[in-house]
This record gives sequence, structure tokens and C-alpha cells, in this order.
Amino acid sequence: MENDENRDENTEQTVTDIRIDRRTFLTAGALAGVAGLLAPGLAEATEALTPLSSDPEAIAAALRDNVYTQLLGVRPHIGAHEHLSRLSGSRMPDEVIRAMTEANRFFVDMHELTRAAGKRIAEIMGAEDAVVTSGGFSALMIGGAASLTGTDPEKIKALPFPTWPKQECLFQKAHRFVYDPAFRYVGMKIVEADTRKAFEEAITDRTALLVGLAFIEKQNEVRPPFPVKRRAPRPSETLLPEEIIEIGNRKGIPVLIDMASDLPPVSNLTRFIKAGADLVAVSGGKAVRGPNSTGFLAGRKDLIEAARLHNAPNGGIGRGMKVGKEEIMGLIAALNRYIALDEPAMIAAWGRKAQWLSDQLQGIPGVRAEYAVNTFGYADVELTWDQKVFPLSRDEVKKRLKDGDPSIV
Repeated sequence: MENDENRDENTEQTVTDIRIDRRTFLTAGALAGVAGLLAPGLAEATEALTPLSSDPEAIAAALRDNVYTQLLGVRPHIGAHEHLSRLSGSRMPDEVIRAMTEANRFFVDMHELTRAAGKRIAEIMGAEDAVVTSGGFSALMIGGAASLTGTDPEKIKALPFPTWPKQECLFQKAHRFVYDPAFRYVGMKIVEADTRKAFEEAITDRTALLVGLAFIEKQNEVRPPFPVKRRAPRPSETLLPEEIIEIGNRKGIPVLIDMASDLPPVSNLTRFIKAGADLVAVSGGKAVRGPNSTGFLAGRKDLIEAARLHNAPNGGIGRGMKVGKEEIMGLIAALNRYIALDEPAMIAAWGRKAQWLSDQLQGIPGVRAEYAVNTFGYADVELTWDQKVFPLSRDEVKKRLKDGDPSIV
């Protein structure tokens, strides 16, 4: 115990001696926007952000006293992370907020609005039709429901308990993911196949849908993005999305591609539709930077019509996952903005942030901060440390940053 106490005291002294100047760090953070410091996708080269302040003490004060703390006692954090839903996604640009604010002033027929919004999304994606959903997960659910029922009103009413044989959703094992229960929730039976040959052989007259993950080509032992240098070769048995699409087209089975977070590049919005996918599910938050509670499903006209019957304002299985008029208009404003961005300039701006942070952390004994391009094509800072110098686990470092003032996640 005595040795452990001495070690902790020495560690704290070492950290104190080489601590990066907090004022410098926070001032740079203010220029990036407090809530999105160093987070890819949260500040663009083409966008003039108005920081809360250039004074680090004012930034820290704002993080202590704001609408979250005042109304609920919840403390915001500086977001040194990807646009993760569990960490509140991404921030909406000013034009998105303006669209939502103006939409709030008027009443509108929701059937007309959802069809018009779907038409605009379909134009952007090169699809026959589209529908706005309550996030990417909802897009998967109503896409699965549409493939089960078509537009048959009796089958729509039957979900989530289909009584007909054609109710299987087929995955290759490598494409299984944490959100695939979305298909079970609408009554589908998930079938899994390992090899390429087994996948084709698993298609029967009971197969209603094939599902593929857009990010599978960037996948490794952990979910992407991760540094390119740590990318393992993709197993030869793993089917690419385009291969699943080809199989589905050949066998006459609808194919849904989940690309909820596979942006950038912006070209992915049209990539899988062009390849022949019947349905493509996308998150409306994340890189698009629309309301984080939105998503959209685009694809074949008959399947989108079926999905729309399941979705609010209709009374199908998606009725409880409704999207408000303000969110719909915010999503359309965000998509219009996203497709007009100078994507290379935007990614270069993210890279400059990553390079700045990497530069600030050089020369600290026992710490390695490396600028690294990830599998999505933009830069991160990969931080590692010698645990003989800093006897702290990854979880301990994350906890200290989160518990600090300001909180950094």
C-alpha cells in the first residue's frame, strides 16, 4: 500500500510538471466551437463559427452554466470524439436552426410534407423515392417492414407477427451488427450465413430481404474509423455491398444497404442506389448535421410507398417514431447544405485541427501523439503512452478527462 501511495504521488507530480498549458488549449478550442472541439465533421472550413468567447475562463464558465445545467443539472462536455449518437451526435449549422425555427411558425399537412421531403431526398440520392424517418434505426425498421408486407393493408396490420412464410432477413455473418435487431422488432427472422457460397445457398422462397453494411470495406476488429496503418486485410470471404446487391438483383430479392454513418464521402449518397440497391438507410444527423433524431430511407418506389404506410403520419408499426415538421425541414436544409460543401476543403480543415493537437502534445516524455489518416480518409490523433511513466489505463485517462473541468470526452 505504501508503494502504491508513493507511486500515485510521483505520477501526479509528473503529470503536473509536463501538463499542457490549459489556457492555450482552451483558446484554440473556442475557435473550433466549444461543443465540437477537434471533432471531425463538427466544424467546416466553409463555415464561420461564432465562438462563445476567446477567453478560456469564459469557455469554462459557459460549460458550467448553460441551459443543460440550469434546467437539468447535466454538464456538457468538449467533444473530442466522432459524431456518436450516445454523445449527442453533431451540431446543427445556423441554416438548419433557421429552417426549423421558421417551420415552427406554420401548420402544414404532414402527408403532403413527407411526400415532398421524400421527393427532394430522392433527387439528391438518385433514387425513385424516399421517406424521412426517426433516425437510421427507424429507417432499418420500416425498410424491413416494407419488404415483409409490401402495400398489403392486412399484412401491415399483422406486424410484428407475420403469418406468411416469406419473412426471413439474411445477413452474411461479417455484416452482423449491433443494430440488426431492428429487423427482428418488425417480425423478421434473422438468418446468418458465413461464407460466400453459404450466403447464396441460404436464399430460399422464405427470404424477404438481404442486408449489407456500407462500412464493411473499412471494417476491422473494431468499428471504423481507425488508422489506416492498423487496418487488417479484409477476409476474402467477406462480401462487399455491391456483391450483395448483385446477388439480390440476380435472385429477385430486395437488398437494403445500411450506410447510416458512412459519410463522407458525399458520393456515398448515390453510390449504392447506382449499384442497384433497393433500399438505402442513412442517418440525418452525424456528418449531414441535420437533427440527430432524423434519418431517411431511399430506394425503389414500391418499397418506399410500403415504408411510408408503416411510418407516421400513417398508423403502421413506425407510427410511434414520428418526425416533426421542424425536424423534416431541418433535415432538408442540412442535406441541401451538405451536398454543396467543398468536401476536400472541409476534410483539410479537420486535418489541420488534428495536426495542431498532435503538435501540442510532442515532446512529453512517455507520450506519443501521432497524426494518422483513418479508413474514412480524414485525420485523427492517435494517443498512446508508456504506462511505466503514466501508470494509467485507457479507461482511467478517459474518466479523468470526463471528470475534469471542463469535461472532455
